[in-house]
Amino acid sequence: MDDFLLFVAVGFLAQIVDGSLGMAYGVISSTVLLAVGVPPATASASVHAAEVFTTAASAGSHAVNKNVNWRLFAPLALGGVVGGVAGAFVLTSIDGAVIKPWITAYLGIMGLVILWRAWRGVKARAFPVKLSPPLGLIGGFFDAIGGGGWGPTVTSTLVGAGDEPRRSIGTANAAEFFVTSAISATFLAALLTGHWGTAEGLSSHAAAVAGLILGGLVAAPFAGFVVRIAPVRVLTFAVGFLVVAVAAYQTARLLGWL
Repeated sequence: MDDFLLFVAVGFLAQIVDGSLGMAYGVISSTVLLAVGVPPATASASVHAAEVFTTAASAGSHAVNKNVNWRLFAPLALGGVVGGVAGAFVLTSIDGAVIKPWITAYLGIMGLVILWRAWRGVKARAFPVKLSPPLGLIGGFFDAIGGGGWGPTVTSTLVGAGDEPRRSIGTANAAEFFVTSAISATFLAALLTGHWGTAEGLSSHAAAVAGLILGGLVAAPFAGFVVRIAPVRVLTFAVGFLVVAVAAYQTARLLGWL
């Protein structure tokens, strides 16, 4: 019971951050699970399974709070699904670690750009709809191969390009449900039981998955509301700091410090 409550708390915290700032659910959840001794493969499988449910709840919350730019949503989600499916298949034949340094460097640069925009108070501008499919394609691909992930890549790019933070976060979160579902389904189809088998039996960690799901479902409505009422500049600073923090975390892992 104590373990279940711990996972509920982790899921709640991770979803509050992810739903409010558009990223970091996977980073937070995986880090805590690994810290309490859950094997890496099992942690990955658990988080992936939980995200299918939490991203659905987050998408609904942002839609209700009018945080979604529907003109960007469809092409972004479609591009993300295609990129995610491609990345899931590619992952079985290449080492994703090869391109992780480049993804991390990109995130660091985008984080600094976002902080600069927040500091200067640069006026928001709409992200071009025609660029949303390729952005989704790249974000989905990176998410599948375990690089920067969907949120850090897509949300940071939208905000860094000058799009309104509230709409960027809401749109990226809403589209993420379809991307996560497509990636999960592709892993199962491509690797069959082998992918989940390396996780040493996902069913034996049902408490972790259930806790992450429950915590995320409880947190989702709050996240959408926070994004709706938060001042633009505060939200921009928060996104920038989180992107830089994610980049620093990824760098520390690449250097073997964590």
